[in-house]
Amino acid sequence: MAAARGKGKAVRRGESKSPFVLGSIFRIFMKNFMTYTVCEVRPGPNLNLVVGANGTGKSSIVCAICLGLAGRPAFLGRADKVGLFVKEGCMKGMVEIELFKPPENILITRKIYVENNASVWFINGKPATLKAVEEQIAALNIQVDNLCQFLPQDKVGEFTKLSKTQLLEATEKSIGSPEMYQFHCELKNFREKERVLENLCREKTTTLEKMKQRVERYKQDVERYHEFKRHTDLIEMLERKRPWVEYENLREQHEEVKQCRNQVKKELKCLKEMQAPWTRRIQETEENLNNLNMKTRDNTAEIRNISQKYKEKQDALEMKDKQIEEINQAFRMKKDEETNRQKKIHQTQQIIEEWQNELDTMAVCENLQPQIDAVNTELKKLQEDKANIDNDVSDLRAEKTSQEQEEKRIIDRLGQLNNIMHMKEENLKMRFRDTHSALMWLRNNKDKFKKTACEPMMLEINMKDSRHAKYVENHISSNDLRAFVFECQEDMETFLAEVRDRQKLRVNAVCAPDESCAEILPSRPIEELHRYGFYSYLRELFDAPSPVMSYLCNQYRVHDVPVGTQKTRDMIERIIQETNLRQIYTAEERYVIKISSYTKQTISSNTCLKEAQYLSSSVDTEERGQLENQRQDISNTLKSLDARLTALFERQKLLDLRDNKLRQEKKALLERGNRRRQLESKIRVKYDSLRQLEQDAIDLEKEFQLANVKIKEINKQKAELVTEVMHLTKRIIQLNVDKVDLAFQMTRVTAKKNRLQSEYKAGTVQLRAAQQRFHELDNRKQLLYDKCKELMKHAQHICRLGPDQDFPEEFKVAFQTLPNTLEEIDAFLSEEKARASCFTGLSPLVVDEYNKQTQEIQQLTEYLEEKRNELNNYKQNIAQVKEKWINLLKVMIEQINGKFSEFFSSMQCVGEVDLHMENECTRMDLSV
Repeated sequence: MAAARGKGKAVRRGESKSPFVLGSIFRIFMKNFMTYTVCEVRPGPNLNLVVGANGTGKSSIVCAICLGLAGRPAFLGRADKVGLFVKEGCMKGMVEIELFKPPENILITRKIYVENNASVWFINGKPATLKAVEEQIAALNIQVDNLCQFLPQDKVGEFTKLSKTQLLEATEKSIGSPEMYQFHCELKNFREKERVLENLCREKTTTLEKMKQRVERYKQDVERYHEFKRHTDLIEMLERKRPWVEYENLREQHEEVKQCRNQVKKELKCLKEMQAPWTRRIQETEENLNNLNMKTRDNTAEIRNISQKYKEKQDALEMKDKQIEEINQAFRMKKDEETNRQKKIHQTQQIIEEWQNELDTMAVCENLQPQIDAVNTELKKLQEDKANIDNDVSDLRAEKTSQEQEEKRIIDRLGQLNNIMHMKEENLKMRFRDTHSALMWLRNNKDKFKKTACEPMMLEINMKDSRHAKYVENHISSNDLRAFVFECQEDMETFLAEVRDRQKLRVNAVCAPDESCAEILPSRPIEELHRYGFYSYLRELFDAPSPVMSYLCNQYRVHDVPVGTQKTRDMIERIIQETNLRQIYTAEERYVIKISSYTKQTISSNTCLKEAQYLSSSVDTEERGQLENQRQDISNTLKSLDARLTALFERQKLLDLRDNKLRQEKKALLERGNRRRQLESKIRVKYDSLRQLEQDAIDLEKEFQLANVKIKEINKQKAELVTEVMHLTKRIIQLNVDKVDLAFQMTRVTAKKNRLQSEYKAGTVQLRAAQQRFHELDNRKQLLYDKCKELMKHAQHICRLGPDQDFPEEFKVAFQTLPNTLEEIDAFLSEEKARASCFTGLSPLVVDEYNKQTQEIQQLTEYLEEKRNELNNYKQNIAQVKEKWINLLKVMIEQINGKFSEFFSSMQCVGEVDLHMENECTRMDLSV
């Protein structure tokens, strides 16, 4: 391990007052740090290596140098928190390093606190920040993270893996001037950018050539497209002019039809003037006829009104007749009611007489009370027995409900345990399918074995705490974890013959020792190891069947392998020296200790623990057995409770039958005692009813007189209604006579109208012919007008014109050079379409792509020229920086070579350090 070295010019002894170099470690002081309570180290001026046997404290000195000079804990490879370097049992520690720097040395102090992993820094006894400490150390060119300056034991492997280029860079940072490493970094950055620019220029040049070739291919297609476009433009202009020619032809036809229509309209007006006198006479007749129609309608309405009044009077007369009938009906009902009253009085008297006879003949009531009291006593006893049974049933049901709830809880817990076991079996099936197939065969054929045959260990081993599974899995090989365990060698051979030889399955099987080792004691009690951080042996972390535990104790000595904590890791060197343990587990590592057969030296190796894969899910077999027993006991208890409930229900049924029988007897006795009182009560009620009937007598003579008075009053009202009906009848007769007279007048006027119309009809034949001609021409004109509008819209649409937009001048100029008839236009259009159809496979995208590619070529050419200029500038910068860096580097290599050769000469050897530059890659080689 190399200690920290500062940069400075070496001073030989005798040439200076002090042999120390600027930045050398003058003194190291540690307090409560790692294994030391108090320790002070004063290295000489030429400290370069720290060597010694295991446990002598090399690591403590190296860790103190790193942490005291602002190094990161992770760089040491031991712990990632600075608080873990404080001595076990202490809350704080201290590291103090004195660095040589005339005229006054620098004293750097770091106090480390376990709580929150905090550190407090001091420079020359004064509080300082970490940044200030780092600046002081950097000023002395001390680099604890540079393996060429500071090389802990755990980083030797990493140092040997450094490439020659990396070694050169580390050497530059370690002993070279700051400008040298800065030039090196600039050179690498320039070279990286130069490569990027070279690749970019190469790619862009290739792209530019391809684009130029592509544009050359597009050029001929563009010329053909322009020729095709000229034909299509002419076709488009012909198609635009054609609807305008159609519109103009149709507009001329519309004007001709319009002139003919106006001529016919004038002739029609003359004919109408000639027919005017006949028209006036027919109109006068129609007016006279309309007046008669109005009078007839009025007459009919009045007849309807009077008829309605006549009907109302008739309805009133019928209503009076109904009222008289209702009065007579009411009187008849009074007579019937009186007759029914007389019958009820007679019936009531007969019933009273019958009940009185029965009462007279009934003997004096016997004394039934003793019998009733006896029945009541027995009923009371029955009720007490039924209440006791109900209480017993309630208690048994409550107990049954409690037992059923407990059984459900046990079943749920067993289901959870079975799910864990199922997960373990699924894990086995997924990872080791052959082992799972053999397991299925074993479960179905256990009767073929003489002694216990255990399933694969990963199923039989149940961790008490799943966090400890990683220790067991790292200790037992994966082949044994999936191996079957047998107590008998013969049983194992039978199993292997079946699954290996016959079924061709790849499985493992082991045989437990003949003498069980499951209960063998460890070499020392675990209590003796508590001071080292050990808390248990491996065997106590899990449960397993006796054959499995016996095999593991015999093969892996799980009863004698302790498991510790982080405290154990921190004290590992002391544990190795003071104990004779051969295998040790800490929180995250496994240690194996061996003694060399030749040198008798102790050799230890450690490996990191892998995470558990097979044993992280465990089933508590003891809990599972207890739950099964509890479930069986509850099942037996439930059967006993059901039997007791059935017996109670049977007894309850018998008591209900006896209770019903006693109640019927009591009812019969009560009815025998109550019959006389019931008859006396009924006779009293009937006498009251008889008196009420006698009081409700009706006076029929008085009712008859009242009915006659009402009928006389109604007859008087009927006479008045008859008088009104007679007047209405006379009025209706007169109105009907007037209606007949109006009908005769209408007949005469209608005949006169028909005669005038016949005479008018002969003179209107010519008028109707003129009207028909006018309508035809008018319809023809409208049709042509609509057609003209449609053609106008179509022509505007073809030319992309708005409704109110004027006809463009460019269209007028273009149309003048084109034919003016539809036949010529169609012929010219067919010819141009035939020419345009000769150009196939063309697209306007070709022109767009051609223009786009041309523009991109111009842009890319400018961009490429700019990048080439930039590349030339980088090459000039590289040449300048490289020259400066090489000069400084050669001076440094010459100095190193001189020192290196001098050192090897002192050992009667030859060695040199030279600088190789190949393919612009510079590296440093050591030759011996």
